[in-house]
Order: sequence, then C-alpha cells, then structure tokens
Amino acid sequence: MTNNSAIFDREAFTLEHNHQLKEAVKNRKMAFFIIKRCVDIFLSVLITVIILSWLMPILAILIKIDSRGPIFFKQKRTGFRGKTFNCFKLRTMKVNKEADDLQAALNDPRITNMGRFLRMSNLDELPQFINVLIGDMSIVGPRPHMLADSDYFAELFPGYYNRYLVKPGITGLAQINGFRGPTPNTRSIYKRLQWDLYYVEHATIGMDIRITLLTGIETIREALKIRIIKKMPFSRYR
Repeated sequence: MTNNSAIFDREAFTLEHNHQLKEAVKNRKMAFFIIKRCVDIFLSVLITVIILSWLMPILAILIKIDSRGPIFFKQKRTGFRGKTFNCFKLRTMKVNKEADDLQAALNDPRITNMGRFLRMSNLDELPQFINVLIGDMSIVGPRPHMLADSDYFAELFPGYYNRYLVKPGITGLAQINGFRGPTPNTRSIYKRLQWDLYYVEHATIGMDIRITLLTGIETIREALKIRIIKKMPFSRYR
C-alpha cells in the first residue's frame, strides 16, 4: 500500500463521501471500465460453459441428498451506489428464519454437511457468475454483504459507504489477504474495509487479473485440503 492512499486518512473511515476516493474513480479512464466489463462477461460465459454446465447438476443433487430445501439461496444485498440486488448462492444452510439477519458463525449449527464443504471451497459462490452476467456484480470488487450487515458496518464506520463507488465482486483484495467469511469482531470489519477502499482507489486491470488468479489457486488448494482430510479420518487433523 502506498502512503498517499486515502486509507491512511482517518476521513476515509469517518466520512460517508470521501473526496479523494470519488476523484480516483471519476478519473479512471473509460477504457478500464470497458475492458473490465468485457473480461467479466468473457470469464463468466467461459466458466458457465466449461465448469457450471456439468458441476452445477452434481452439486444440486448432493445438496438435495444432504438436506431439505431449495438448491439455490437468494438474498438481498447492497451493491453499486447503494442499490439493492438479489445475490445468488448455492444453499449451505438448513432453511431458517434468520438467514437474512444473522451472519453465519464458526461451527454454526445451521450449516449443513454439504454446506460446510461448499463454503470452505468457495463453490457456494458459483451462481454469482449469473450476477456478473446480469451486471449487478463484477468478478473482482468489494464483497457484497446482506442488508443487515451493511447497516451495522456503516454505523461503526460511516466510510463504509465508499465501498459502493464500485461494483461488488465475487472476490477482492480483502479475500486474498485472508479476510473472508464471518466478521467476528470490529477489527475484522475494519481490515476488510481498509482493503476494499484501497481497491476502490487503486483498481487496475492488472490488479484484477492478479486477484482472480490468486483466488483460483486458493479455491483449488482449499478443495484439495478438504478431500485429503476426508480420506484420512485418523490423521492429526482429526
């Protein structure tokens, strides 16, 4: 991170509208947005045809075998410029009334066995490529949160609203730096916001490519680790 970044200014976290961040987005060349959108569409179509076309039916069957309920989970989330949109995921929890208000926690009893695997491997996020094709999301950007969390985070840090200057993403800087999943404390919220605002200010196509590649590598690593642990029930990981 460069020392002239807005995230080193306290106002980035205390002001709903940060001038430096707004100017950074405004001054970004139109070519960036055109290329980013083209890459989003190309990769989403590629992944849908090559991966989702055969993997989704398999995951759908496993989800149905594991627990009762729908295959997909649709949730209202906050997106670009504060606009609410329907975010799609594979269902990872038992059907419950608190799904839109209570964030998933470590060892959450609502999470199914299949859901635990989907979450750890990030495969539950696959339907969000549909969100990308629709235009509600980008492949790279700040992760969208459910409405209740968005309101709570904004109460803690009014500068949270500056995340909405760009489209939310399937993955982002915060995620590749270890901040994904539940937000158990204020520090975890702050660190994610710090990485997200850095992306808002400094996003480039090169940065997007790096984040996408690192996310892919991490997803494969997590999936393989789960498979190994499943095959070795008497290992030291038990």
